[in-house]
Formats: sequence, structure tokens, C-alpha cells
Amino acid sequence: MSFFTRKCIVTFKNVHRIQKLCALICNNKNSLLCSNTILRYNVTGRYLQCRHQFHTTSLLNKTIAFKLSDIGEGIREVVIKEWFVKVGDKVQQFDNICEVQSDKAAVTITSRYDGVVKRLYHEVDQTALVGQPLVDIDVEDDGESSNDTSLELDTETSSPNIPKTDVNQRVKVLTTPAVRRIAAQFKVDLSTVKSTGRNGRILKEDLLAHLNISSDKSNEVPVPDSTQVTAVPISVTQAQARTEVLIEDRTVPVTGFTKAMVKSMTEAMKIPHFGYCDEYEVSKLVQSRDSLKTIAQEHGIKLTYMPIIIKAVSLGLTSFPILNSSLDNSCDNIIYKASHNIGVAMDTPNGLVVPVIKNVQNKNILEIARELNVLQDKGSQGQLGLNDLSGGTFTISNIGIVGGTYTKPVIFPPQVAIGALGKIQVLPRFDSEGNVVKAHILTVSWSADHRVIDGVTMARFSNILKRYLENPYTLILDL
Repeated sequence: MSFFTRKCIVTFKNVHRIQKLCALICNNKNSLLCSNTILRYNVTGRYLQCRHQFHTTSLLNKTIAFKLSDIGEGIREVVIKEWFVKVGDKVQQFDNICEVQSDKAAVTITSRYDGVVKRLYHEVDQTALVGQPLVDIDVEDDGESSNDTSLELDTETSSPNIPKTDVNQRVKVLTTPAVRRIAAQFKVDLSTVKSTGRNGRILKEDLLAHLNISSDKSNEVPVPDSTQVTAVPISVTQAQARTEVLIEDRTVPVTGFTKAMVKSMTEAMKIPHFGYCDEYEVSKLVQSRDSLKTIAQEHGIKLTYMPIIIKAVSLGLTSFPILNSSLDNSCDNIIYKASHNIGVAMDTPNGLVVPVIKNVQNKNILEIARELNVLQDKGSQGQLGLNDLSGGTFTISNIGIVGGTYTKPVIFPPQVAIGALGKIQVLPRFDSEGNVVKAHILTVSWSADHRVIDGVTMARFSNILKRYLENPYTLILDL
């Protein structure tokens, strides 16, 4: 009788220990639910089978505030131009969230999460600050607990079975939103890109090396056939004057490109400007362009006077590099720029913008014309990126398309010079024999920073350009 009593006490203790073990597993940090616990025990004190069946439940979705990240170029705020999602929409990584307008360019913001949009923080035309939330996204499971898994432990006295679990894990790529945007444009799986950054981070250089392209082309969207560039005709509708009667005063915030102009022109007024004007007789240039226009069309390029003038300006900058320089912030040093990055002022639906043709000194006239066509097409559609608008070292403005002649252009800091081209007019002039002849006259206006450039330098630069444009054959000799 005493032997049987001792056996019962030992059995009760063992059962109590197993119950504690089950309670501990049920309350662990992974929220494992313990169900259908089956304990089988015989009167001899041997465990026949101890079978525990567990299953994990998916974690509850959590709401993440998707913040506006730094898009570069010192931009601290943007204006919401268009929302591509609304509350309740389901989004995935790289899906377009909204389009924002900075004071330099329009940028499309893409999602970094998979989930459901719960809140939009701004209305269209409102200002959003860098580092502040744009939307709230109810994020889905991250793959580590996306599927319910069943975990079964079969324990026997002789040899316990080791549980096997099938966990579906999604590979997370460590990189920046800018790299993800480029990967989405070129349809690249980032998991196939070799990373060189810290902790396996994929850098922009890694992706560009994977694509075998240069950094200057990272903003370009790939086209199916890159061997042939076809000029796209842009329909231009003439603006009609409309009279708007205001009943009361109205206050409009300064945003977008207007804000950029306020900023840059305020800085420009700190520069001591001086002006220089001249007129060029460009009848031979008109004839040459008419001949070259047909050849350019065979290459799918629209050739205007501007690419020829841009190339002539670049040759002039080679002779006078001081015009392709800038002052440092302390005005103690002059920085001579090796690249001739010439900006061309354009009037677009979003206002005045100055896209930049980079490394003009290394390009021929047809290459300049092709790039100018692309920039004009992007400008008309509001698709100019930061790379298209940054890095200029010299600027040319063409007021002739509006019909003006002379003007006083304002320098774009930190540049030190700018030129403005007037309308080519047919006017009477005297030839070398004193006869009145028909001549094509181009008026040119220059502004320069008088702190580093004197009037003689500007006049000599203008004379070089005048020689190139009045006799285009000399331009060919210096190419």
C-alpha cells in the first residue's frame, strides 16, 4: 500500500511539471497558442506519448507614417501636385504615391511598404516638409510571420522527434528610395544586384554598374529602340488673353518654380551686374542652318539655331575660361569649371526653367540638338528631373521666341555670366561697297559679374562668338 501511494505522488508531480511546461509555452513572446494538449500516462509511471500541437498566428498589421525623405539639392519643402492613391487603396513597394513639385523639379514619390493607405496628410497644392509624414500605411506582415504555421512536437521516451518548420521569408534589400526608383524605371530585381555598401547596402553606383550605364543617364527612362531617336512634334497652342475681374483681394502662397525664382533672384541681386550688347549679321548662318536642317531630319533630329549657338559659346568659353567659373562662398577663390554645362532657359507650363546640357565641349552639334529636343519634350510634359536642372556653369536665354531684341539678363548664382538672344530680324544694312542689302540681324545681350569679369573680357568673348556665327565655316575649323 505504501509503495502504491509513493507511485501516485511521483505521478502527480510529473503531471504538474508538464502542465507548467505547457503554460510556459502558451505565454511565450511569440504568442504561440497551445491547443489540444494530449497527455497519456500509464499507471507504471512511463510516458507512452506526449503530443503538443502548436500554431502561430499572424501579427496584427501596424500603421506606419510614410515620411517625405530627402530628395537632394538642399530641398526642404515641396508642394503636392497630384495624389495617385486615396484612403483605402492597397499599395505595394515602388507604387506611385504622389507627385510633388519642388522649387527645382517635379518628383514622383513611390511607396516603400506593402499595405493599405489609411490617411493622406495633405491636400493638392499644400506644402509638405521633408521629414514629415505624407501618408499613413497599414503595413502588412513582413514575411517572417505572414503565414500561419503549425508546429507539432512528438516526444517519446525512446527518441523525441525534432520539429520541422517551413517558414516563407521575403528577402529584404537594403538601399535608398532613389536607387529603388531607378530600379523600377529599368525593371531591375534588386536582389540580383551585387552590393558594395556597408551591411550589404546597394549603392547607386552598384545599380548603375549592373545596368552598365553612366550616372548622367540615371534619370532617363529606357526606350525600346535606342538606336533611333525620333523627334516628337509638340503642339503649341497660342495663349489667349483672358480678363479676370477680382471682387476682392486674394492672397496666394509662393510655391514651386515661383519660389525658386524668388530665391535665386534675391541672391542674384547681390551680384554687381554690368551689361554689354551687340548685333551679329547672321545671313550665312541662316543659309547654313537651312542646309543642315535636312541632314538632321534624316537622323530624326530637329535642328534649330540654338545648338549651333551653344557649340559656338562652348568654343568661346575655351578661350575665356573665366566666364565658365564661379566664386566660392567667402569670395576668396575663383573656381574654374572643367565642364561646359550650358543651361538653356525655357518657358514651360510650370514656369521658367533652365535645363542643362552637360559637357558641351565633348559633343558635336547633332548630339547637342538631340539632347535639346529631349529636354524640350520633358519640359513641355513637366518631367524634368533634378539631374536635368542642376550643375549649370553658363546660361543662355532666348527671348527671340517671344519677339524681343535687347534685354538685361540676370545672372543665375553661382554663375558669373549669362547671355540673351534676341529675334533674328531682316533689316537693311550697307555692304562693303556701300549698297543697301537685306541682312539677317541677331541682337545679343550679355550680363557679367563685375567682381571677376571686366568689360574688355566680355567684349572679346562676344567678338569670338560673332566671328563664329557670322561665318559658320570658321566654327567647323575649330571643332
